[in-house]
Amino acid sequence: MARSANQKLKLLILRDFLLRRSDEGHPVTMRDMIDELARHDIKAERKSLYDDLEALRQYGLDVEQNRGSYFVGERSFELPELKLLVDSIQSSKFVTKKKTLELIKKLEALASVYDAQLLERQVYVRNRVKSMNESVYYNVDSISDAINQDRAISFEYFEFGIDKQRRMRRGGELYEVSPFALMWDDENYYMLAWDAEAAALKHYRVDKMLSITALDRRRDGREAFAKVDMSAYAKKVFGMFTGEERPVRMRFAGHLAGAVIDRFGSDVMLIPDGDDAFTVTIELAVSPRFFAWLFGFGTEAEILGPDDVRAAAADMARGILETYGG
Repeated sequence: MARSANQKLKLLILRDFLLRRSDEGHPVTMRDMIDELARHDIKAERKSLYDDLEALRQYGLDVEQNRGSYFVGERSFELPELKLLVDSIQSSKFVTKKKTLELIKKLEALASVYDAQLLERQVYVRNRVKSMNESVYYNVDSISDAINQDRAISFEYFEFGIDKQRRMRRGGELYEVSPFALMWDDENYYMLAWDAEAAALKHYRVDKMLSITALDRRRDGREAFAKVDMSAYAKKVFGMFTGEERPVRMRFAGHLAGAVIDRFGSDVMLIPDGDDAFTVTIELAVSPRFFAWLFGFGTEAEILGPDDVRAAAADMARGILETYGG
C-alpha cells in the first residue's frame, strides 16, 4: 500500500491502538503512539497528534489524559458487562464448545488487551454439557429471516438414541410450520410456531432442527399467536413440555415464597394460609415436568386442586415409588 494511502488511515489506526492497548491502568504516551503509527509507515508529530486526539474525542471516543499519558476511559462495553456476557455464553447449553470459544474471543476484542486477559481467565467450558449441533446459530438466523419475511418454514427434527446417534422424528418427514418467536428457556433455545395441521401453537428445540427452508407461502396462525403473552408463556410451560393449561391451586411452606416468585414472577398473588404457609393459584401447563418441579419441594408443597390434577400428581408419585420397589 502506498505511503499516501497509509496516511489516510492514520485516525483509524490511532483509534484501534488506543482501544486495544490502553486503559486506565495502562495509559500510552505520545512516543508509543508515534512508534505505532511508524510501524504502519505513517509519519506523525506531537502537534498533529494533539489534533488527532481531539478529532477522536469529537467523534465520540472517550480519550482521557493523565500526566502526559493517554487512555480510553468509557467504552461501549465495560469490563463487568463483558464478564456478564462471557458468563452467559459459558452457561448456555445450546452454545457449543467451539462457538463458545469463538464468541468469547470476539468479546475480548471489545476490551483492551489487558482486560481481555481477565476475560480469558474465566473460560471454563471444556467439561460443561454443551449442544452437539453446530448449526444452531445458522438455525436462529434462518428462523429470524423467515419471521421477518412472513414465510412458513420446513425442517427435519431429530432426537438422540441410546447410541448417541441422531434419529429423525416422523421417519424423516418434513415438518411445515409458521414461526412466530424465538425463546430462551431452561438453557435451551426454542422456536414457537403455528402447526396448521394440529391447529395449535407448538415449540421446537432449535438445536434439534435440521435443513430449515423458507417456503413460498405466508405464515398462518396470526390470531392464535396474538393472544399469547410471551412474558408469561415460559412461566406456564415447564421446560417447554406441552400440557393442557389449567388453573392450579397449590400450598407451599412460607420459606418457599422466593422460589415461587422466581418461577412465576413478582405479580403472582400469595395468600397466607396458617402461621407459616401460603396458597397460590396459577394458570399453567400441567405436565410431568411441572410435577417434577413441585416434587422437588417434598412435603412442603402440595396441589390442592383441581382434583384430577392432584390425582395425576399422585399417580406419578406412585409410579416413581414402584420403580424403586416401594
